[in-house]
Amino acid sequence: MLYPIGIQSFEDIRRGGYVYVDKTALIYKLAATGKYYFLSRPRRFGKSLLVSTMEAYFKGKKELFDGLAVASLEKDWTEYPVLHLDLGGANYSDMDALKEKLGRQLNDLESEYGVVRKYKTLPVRFETIIEAAYRKTGRQVVILVDEYDKPVIDNLDRPELRDKIREELRGFYGVMKSKDGRIRLGFLTGVTKIGKMSVFSDLNNPQDISMDREYSDICGVSESDLKNYFDVSVRELAEANDLTEEECYRKLAIMYDGYHFHPKAVGVYNPFSLLNTFKNKEFLEYWFETGTPSFLVKVMRKTSYDVTRLSSDLVGSSLLSDVNTAFLNPVPLLYQSGYLTIKGFDPRFNLYTLGFPNMEVKDGFLNFLL
Repeated sequence: MLYPIGIQSFEDIRRGGYVYVDKTALIYKLAATGKYYFLSRPRRFGKSLLVSTMEAYFKGKKELFDGLAVASLEKDWTEYPVLHLDLGGANYSDMDALKEKLGRQLNDLESEYGVVRKYKTLPVRFETIIEAAYRKTGRQVVILVDEYDKPVIDNLDRPELRDKIREELRGFYGVMKSKDGRIRLGFLTGVTKIGKMSVFSDLNNPQDISMDREYSDICGVSESDLKNYFDVSVRELAEANDLTEEECYRKLAIMYDGYHFHPKAVGVYNPFSLLNTFKNKEFLEYWFETGTPSFLVKVMRKTSYDVTRLSSDLVGSSLLSDVNTAFLNPVPLLYQSGYLTIKGFDPRFNLYTLGFPNMEVKDGFLNFLL
């Protein structure tokens, strides 16, 4: 079995014969039931692959979906113009970095849709591209934004620059509201919900599916996914480690399962750790060893929060989406970035119990603190 470790292109995975855990029924549901969506998930959880899959779907690449759930659901396979923006892979140490990152991607889109640039500001250029794509193809535009929050979280400790970047992004994303009639679907994803409401205030309120039970496993690997797609891999892993299959499933759950994005949702395995474990046939801390994100390092160095309370605190639902005060209380940031997860919920007081999702994260995080 070929494991797509580090491969974020849906087309490369399908053409290369790599294992793909089918999430296309949920993508079809998104497309059929709404228009603007927002999703936050921890790093290396498959967000970029999800965006890439959506891009292929909306571009009508029917052949890539043979044998997948959406093949029996979609009848039209309409090809829409897709504007795919990715704010990852840059260090946003100043405003110029943001303008350069977005500017290069807008350059490519202007070339694709025959736009002669007349304007300098990013929002107006974006607006012009949407209009040009609509006129050239005669179809509404699909807008996909990956790592929407990277420029903001890079500057958690620099409030003046953070607020300037947030203001720039607010105007940029707000273009979608002014061009609503030209847009088929907008989907934005990132690690955190930092400033979600303020960043999106100029945009029609996107449906936040981050804690939606129906979409809880749209990224990641559920228990049923594990048994449906990786049964042979589990047998090979068990044999390599002198375990029975039952013992192997149990150890995988202890090490990598346990992420809950809704109190009543199924648990989700970390896909990055799971694939690396199957490939290397060793139970190691793969996700944690890829490096703790710099924004978390900054917060944990400066916070006055008593970290011994991390796995015993009760948290209100509004607090889970508020990372603007991360240096005073890092719990929301730790939840959104995957270091804590939902363990229980008290509906009487609307309070969540949080805890470490699994042994990999618990051991890795405590060693990180030391």
